[in-house]
Amino acid sequence: MFPSLAHRPWHVFCRVSLQHRASLSHRSPRFPQLCYGWQSGGVQSLWFSLPDCRVASLGLSKVQYYSTSGSSNDGPPKSPSNDAPTAEKNMSGATKATSASSGSTPQGLTKAETIQVKVRAVLKKREYGAKYTQNNFITAVRAMNEFCLKPSDLEQLRKIRRRSPHDDTEAFTVFLRSDVEAKALDVWGSHEALARERKLRKEVEREYQENIFRNQQLLKEYKDFWGNTKPRSGKRTTFLQGPGKVVMVAICINGLNFFFKLLAWVYTGSASMFSEAIHSLADTCNQALLALGISQSVRNPDAVHPYGFSNMRYIASLISGVGIFMMGAGLSWYHGIMGLLHPQPIESLLWAYCILAGSLVSEGATLLVAINEIKKSAHQNGLSFYEYVMQSRDPSTNVVLLEDAAAVLGVMLAAGCMGLTSLTGNPYYDSLGSLGVGTLLGAVSAFLIYTNTEALLGRSIQAERVQKLTEFLENDPAVRAIHDVKATDMGLSKVRFKAEVDFDGRVVTRSYLEKQDIDQILNDIQQVKTPEELENFMLKHGENIIDTLGAEVDRLEKELKQRNPEVRHVDLEIL
Repeated sequence: MFPSLAHRPWHVFCRVSLQHRASLSHRSPRFPQLCYGWQSGGVQSLWFSLPDCRVASLGLSKVQYYSTSGSSNDGPPKSPSNDAPTAEKNMSGATKATSASSGSTPQGLTKAETIQVKVRAVLKKREYGAKYTQNNFITAVRAMNEFCLKPSDLEQLRKIRRRSPHDDTEAFTVFLRSDVEAKALDVWGSHEALARERKLRKEVEREYQENIFRNQQLLKEYKDFWGNTKPRSGKRTTFLQGPGKVVMVAICINGLNFFFKLLAWVYTGSASMFSEAIHSLADTCNQALLALGISQSVRNPDAVHPYGFSNMRYIASLISGVGIFMMGAGLSWYHGIMGLLHPQPIESLLWAYCILAGSLVSEGATLLVAINEIKKSAHQNGLSFYEYVMQSRDPSTNVVLLEDAAAVLGVMLAAGCMGLTSLTGNPYYDSLGSLGVGTLLGAVSAFLIYTNTEALLGRSIQAERVQKLTEFLENDPAVRAIHDVKATDMGLSKVRFKAEVDFDGRVVTRSYLEKQDIDQILNDIQQVKTPEELENFMLKHGENIIDTLGAEVDRLEKELKQRNPEVRHVDLEIL
């Protein structure tokens, strides 16, 4: 019985008390008599007698603490100051019990010298195996998909209402996984039959994925034949206001500019005019790509893209920057270098000047539209014009702004170089103008590539806004501290917020107790007599407190979204 104590997860502490110090000359026999016993009650006690020399080695009138858990930082249990008389009484009782059990006092002990060891029972650690996970909850959708059941099969199962993880619903129904598995075996007969049905359904799903393109085409043809009665989406209104309107105006103007510049180049053969025509063509193609990105960015999130498609604007702007560099700057540099290597005489530039003047007016008009839109958006976001452009808050409008600014400067540069060519008759000035336009386009494309790459990598919002969100959470009574805050700009003025939250357990527990019947809880506590009853009591209220903590997380996330509409996704992790 005694050796088995080393294998139990009990904490042991020893209290040493000597009534009189024995003489060192009175030594005990080589093998002293050992006496031990048990006391009844909720706390189990072990006591035994040791010779005086061993007691002195532990220390006189001191408290020693030992733990079978192997932890070195454990200390003795705290006890009130009035426990000393009780300890003496227990020691005296232990001495009397020792003498009674042994029949006489052990040899070598003239006085009562005992060590009392109290063993406190701790709840035995439970080993949770795979069977315990049968108490897990499972939703109706997962039950039907994973266990091949029908809605009618779930009607007779036990239904449990749990707190919903979604903002639009407060609670939803779940089932015990063990009940679902038992129902699946009842329906299909065996695990082998259920496995065959799962395999069959996976094959059907794979075939559907392979033919999904064909199904979409059939659906499109069906809608075209019968007419699409579905309400129009908001994509069409996207191009009537904001960045969509700016992009559509730029597409129309740059398309006309490209057509007239191309005619002027064919008539005059000017390298600068060719660069301007290529410039307008690149602007038209890139802005068409921006329009595609805008139309895709307003799509609703789906299962494959749960956070939506707002980054499509940045992707389109990035591709646009690459296109400007390759098509605009590359061809302009090529044509300028070829003009320097093989100069050719230039015809009359009168029509070229007229077309450049018209392009200057049209490009300037588009530039003003883009500037006004950026000023409006910057004022709404509390930013200056420069900060809004540099942070690429609206990539589509930024592309139009920079392209039109480069177009205006390019027209002026091309007109100046063509004028020098007309005055001097030297075609090299015209070729230098083509190289200058190419360099201007290269600088614009580099800026667009850099800013949109930064946005796609996950850029943080302003430090002032992060501080505002953090202060809101820290001012809540249930929150002790906020750590590891990350607030990422997802585009289209959408923010994703993540933080590690250290909750005050006392506040959460009080929040739970405020909704309970305290008299009933006191009555339940008074009924607890055994460790099993105590365990059931703690498990019941412990699970409810965890649910209360989850409700506090939901409350904070909801309030954070309501006070800050730009925050669309909140992820608060319990520290």
